[in-house]
Amino acid sequence: MSEVFEGYERQYCELSANLSRKCTAAGALDGEQKKQKLSEIKAGLEDAESLIRKMDNEARSFQPNVKAVLFAKSREYKSDLNNLKTEVKRIATGNLNPSARDQLLESGMADTLTATADQRSRLMMSTERLNQTSDRIKDSRRTMLETEELGVSILQDLHSQRQSLLHAHDTLHGVDDNIGKSKRILTAISRRMNRNKWIIGIIVAVLVIAIGLVLYFKLSK
Repeated sequence: MSEVFEGYERQYCELSANLSRKCTAAGALDGEQKKQKLSEIKAGLEDAESLIRKMDNEARSFQPNVKAVLFAKSREYKSDLNNLKTEVKRIATGNLNPSARDQLLESGMADTLTATADQRSRLMMSTERLNQTSDRIKDSRRTMLETEELGVSILQDLHSQRQSLLHAHDTLHGVDDNIGKSKRILTAISRRMNRNKWIIGIIVAVLVIAIGLVLYFKLSK
C-alpha cells in the first residue's frame, strides 16, 4: 500500500473527527459565534475534499487490483464527507429559539451523534476490511514475484546447461574431426609404405638380375 495514500487517509480521518466535533458545537451556538464556527467548518470541508482528490490521484498510479482497493476507500470517505456537508447545511439553515434548541440538544442531537458514531464505526470497519484485502493482494503479489524470480533462475540454469551441452558437442565434433584427419594421415602413410616396399622390391630384383648377368658373362668367358 502507498505510504502517501495512507498519510492522506490519516489526515482525513483526523480532520473528519474534528469537523464532527465542530458541528456538534455549532449546533449549540447562534449569531456571530455560529457563523464563525460554520466558516471554520466549511474551510475544513474544503481541506477534506482536497485530501480526497489527492487520494484519488495517488490511487490512479497503481495497478488495477490495488487501484480498486484504494478507490473503494476513497468512496467511503466521500460518503462520510457528504454526510458532514448535510449536517452543516442542517445547522446553517436552522433558526431555532433557545428553548427549541435545548430540546433538540436533549433529544434529536443525541440520536444524530449516535448515528454519526455508528457511521464512524462502520467506516473504520470498512477501512479495516479494505486494509486486510490490500494485505492479501500484497502477499499474492509478493508470492507472484518470488515465483517469477524462481522461474527466471530456472531458465537461466537451463540456458547455462544448454550452453554447456553445446560446448561439449562442439568439443566432440572437434575430436571427431581430429580422429578423421589422423585416420587419413595413417592411411596415406600406409599407402606410401606399401609403395616404398614395391619400389624396394623392384630395385632388389633389378640388382639381383644385374648381378646374375654380370656373373654369367664372367663365367662364360
